[in-house]
Amino acid sequence: MARQHIPKPIRRQVVQRANECCEYCLIHQDDRPESHQIDHILALKHGGSDELDNFALACAVCNHHKGTDFYAIDPLEQTAAPLFNPRTQSWNEHFQLAGVEIIGLTPTGRATAWLLRFNEEERLIERQELIEVGRYPLQPRST
Repeated sequence: MARQHIPKPIRRQVVQRANECCEYCLIHQDDRPESHQIDHILALKHGGSDELDNFALACAVCNHHKGTDFYAIDPLEQTAAPLFNPRTQSWNEHFQLAGVEIIGLTPTGRATAWLLRFNEEERLIERQELIEVGRYPLQPRST
């Protein structure tokens, strides 16, 4: 299925709902060199829709690593787990910030943290710099 244009009013709603933060790694859009992107939580090719509740705001790094995936392997249990869904799940139930690392607390959290590469060195350095100036974590608004 061809990717369709997301209307500006819907884009604005997604950005406002997320408080301009990536709904996966929590980095604010102002703290990235490129604008955050609208992510289909469940990709169109997997039966997802262009409805507002299927969109999340994602930084380019998270969106690139996620792609059209909606499951990944939990590195602890070595079983398939659904990826974190910011529309239906609470970030704090699946992840914990431990210093600069984002730790997955559940199979979903661990699978998402692994697939989106939350704890790659460059991302840890970026987070440390943002923590030092009080810019991280900034929380998305609740749904």
